[in-house]
Amino acid sequence: MPQSADKVLDHAPLFREPEYRQMLAGKRSNFECPHPDKVVADVGEYTKTWEYREKNLAREALVVNPAKACQPLGAVFAAAGFERTMSFVHGSQGCVAYYRSHLSRHFKEPSSAVSSSMTEDAAVFGGLKNMIDGLANAYSLYDPKMIAVSTTCMAEVIGDDLHGFIENAKNEGSVPPELDVPFAHTPAFVGSHVDGYDVMVKGILEHFWKGQKRKIAIGTINIIPGFDGFCVGNNRELKRLLDLMGVSYTFLQDASDQFDTPSDGKYRMYDGGTMITDVKKALNAEATLSLQHYNTRKTLEYCKDVGQVTASFHYPLGVKATDEFLMKVSGISGRDIPTAISMERGRLVDAMADSQAWLHGKKYAIYGDPDFVYAVARFVMETGGEPTHCLATNGTPAWEAEIKELLQSSPFGKDAQVWAGKDLWAMRSLLFTEPVDLLIGNSYGKYLERDTGTPLIRLMFPIFDRHHHHRFPLMGYQGGLRVLTAILDKIFDKLDRETSEPGVTDYSFDLTR
Repeated sequence: MPQSADKVLDHAPLFREPEYRQMLAGKRSNFECPHPDKVVADVGEYTKTWEYREKNLAREALVVNPAKACQPLGAVFAAAGFERTMSFVHGSQGCVAYYRSHLSRHFKEPSSAVSSSMTEDAAVFGGLKNMIDGLANAYSLYDPKMIAVSTTCMAEVIGDDLHGFIENAKNEGSVPPELDVPFAHTPAFVGSHVDGYDVMVKGILEHFWKGQKRKIAIGTINIIPGFDGFCVGNNRELKRLLDLMGVSYTFLQDASDQFDTPSDGKYRMYDGGTMITDVKKALNAEATLSLQHYNTRKTLEYCKDVGQVTASFHYPLGVKATDEFLMKVSGISGRDIPTAISMERGRLVDAMADSQAWLHGKKYAIYGDPDFVYAVARFVMETGGEPTHCLATNGTPAWEAEIKELLQSSPFGKDAQVWAGKDLWAMRSLLFTEPVDLLIGNSYGKYLERDTGTPLIRLMFPIFDRHHHHRFPLMGYQGGLRVLTAILDKIFDKLDRETSEPGVTDYSFDLTR
């Protein structure tokens, strides 16, 4: 065999060795009962046609590769943004392993979460005993300051009552009565990770704010970032902008440090996060702003109910979106936008103008969370690009109407199509029948790139097959510059591949662009 102590191969080159090729071919022939190659090829070609596209888009009972995750993942991410908080998922171990691995593979950092280890008996008799034992173990082993409880499908199907279970666990002495144990019901069979994020943040705020008297601190602002795979770079960039303005603010749910711990010889199970004392004081803020509307609908409704001014944005990326966010902050806080920030805006506009010849008229397919798709579509139109396909599996009818209004506001969006509730197999049909120049989304788009030849720009959670993208911002003017550069690099990389032969495809010995 090719693997030895002197020749250690990674799995990719290892499986290209003759021995493995022969073994895999034998397994396919003997056990997969494959159709003849010509039949497979003919069917593959048929799936690229308009006829198949219509059948594909008409699907109702089947989802193939949705561009979303389930509610508990959002709840686990939300809990990671608070001080010394352990995420406790009331469900099976396998479910929680998925949430941990999803976050760890994207951020390249450990993601801590525990489960109540529900099995078949709990599905029949209820999970109260699992909750009692699980909370006791989590508290004694991991020394959290707060335990945030969410649920999986199993617990929701049998109807376990989290409030009652947590009270029973405290009465049994599993955890101290004064320990903060907020909770959120997050059934994984409805909604998506953005809904799980929303109800968990609301649950935490309600836990600390309910019954408390509010004393308004004029000019102070709460910021809720939303479920964001780029929180490390984005949160730090936004704090920098707010600090330059001199704004008094609190980030409610800040996972930037938790998912970017240093290697200095010290293991940190918990790092950063919004301080519990700050969460309590945040009740007094004059306003709460959400950076992602569809991530925080219930939370903002609750903030409004307690008397706060509320406003939401769609992932402030690019020129106009950042303008709107900063102007809103300025209006509430009474702080002017300093010259240093205005200069950053001008530099982004200048960079877009410098590259206009390469950006104008480029067609894009964009997929991901509703706020992200809205933000990227808006930004590419600012560059003169055309967002031909805008797809959000977890997009609502309200989102569909809102983004259609955005697209109709620009000549670059007049031919755009919006696909709420569709998946990446539907996107495949769209790319074959109405090709575009660039595809923007997460790592799962690499298979669309291979299949359709559409270059992929990775800007959306999760990104598994590239490293450290999340450390750089997408929001703000600096984030817009980063996105602009990513788009241009992909355009030029494609051009380089197409002009690689001097005197044959490279007629001008192209170097300067």
